[in-house]
Amino acid sequence: MNSWDELLSPYKQAVEELKVKLKGVREQYQKSSNHTPIEFVTGRVKPVSSILNKAARKKISFDHLEQEIQDLAGVRIVTQFVEDIETVVELIRKRTDFEILEERDYIIEQKPSGYRSYHLIIWYPVQTIQGEKKIQVELQVRTLSMNFWATIEHSLRYKYSGEIPDEIGRRLIRASEAAFKLDEEMSIIRDEVREAQELLMAKRHQQDIN
Repeated sequence: MNSWDELLSPYKQAVEELKVKLKGVREQYQKSSNHTPIEFVTGRVKPVSSILNKAARKKISFDHLEQEIQDLAGVRIVTQFVEDIETVVELIRKRTDFEILEERDYIIEQKPSGYRSYHLIIWYPVQTIQGEKKIQVELQVRTLSMNFWATIEHSLRYKYSGEIPDEIGRRLIRASEAAFKLDEEMSIIRDEVREAQELLMAKRHQQDIN
């Protein structure tokens, strides 16, 4: 147990630090007049049982866990709209307190299961009593509807021990498509509301001039 605590302690630290930083970005947007692209932020360190299952499945030894498992630490950034995902990704790309190793766009190229999300693997420096340690952290950026679908799908997959029946799998894919269409429709509605607001403001401004 001490070995696991020692291994995962820097990852817990990284998750907490990143949550604070990203929530700070959200608060800055909230205090400005701009739309807030971040709805909420969560994070976790992979449970030991999940690490062991993944290591056994991929035949990874304990000594190589940190090199070969990129999601020991995970932070999830949830947005309201699909367009917000690109805004958040750009914010992440501009940061200088960590380095992006890899990006995976599962929104344009969704997984066969129907899963959609934007993933970034970063090198994050953690300050420890032994000095600086760079660790891999997975950042997931997704909309509320994508997050809802992924949460339910994960719960069902756990219930069926990873072997979801084919018919349920097909229905989950259809549900994923419906969720994405909902995202698109909500974006259209937002744009129409904005246009209506701008027209109303222009009309009021013209009335004030007259």
